[in-house]
Amino acid sequence: MPRLVLDESRIHPAVREVIAQNHRDIVEEVSAAVDANDIVVVGMAQNPSPKKARQLLEAAGLQYRYMEYGSYFNTWRRRNALKLWTGWPTFPMVFVKRQLIGGASDLEKLLASGELKKLLDER
Repeated sequence: MPRLVLDESRIHPAVREVIAQNHRDIVEEVSAAVDANDIVVVGMAQNPSPKKARQLLEAAGLQYRYMEYGSYFNTWRRRNALKLWTGWPTFPMVFVKRQLIGGASDLEKLLASGELKKLLDER
């Protein structure tokens, strides 16, 4: 998948560490949860889409880890680090078996098609 990311050689050495450390804690926390759980939903308060994803998983009888970071009124800079890390522009971010599968509507499609079960049965 050709995803455009600014090559490190085009970033001045004086700011590389700033970029590398920008809210690194939240990225590491989510990354560790993704490594430790079959299904992870990363969301935010007041957004109905993370709630929808959780309801879909609960209706399917699937266990998941939910991580919530702020709301529309706060914490957007920290959440932005997750968007930069994944390339995914919205919440929720749903991970299955360490793979980003998209958001709530993407999860709904995978559940309806039976693909989610296949993903969970792999590896």
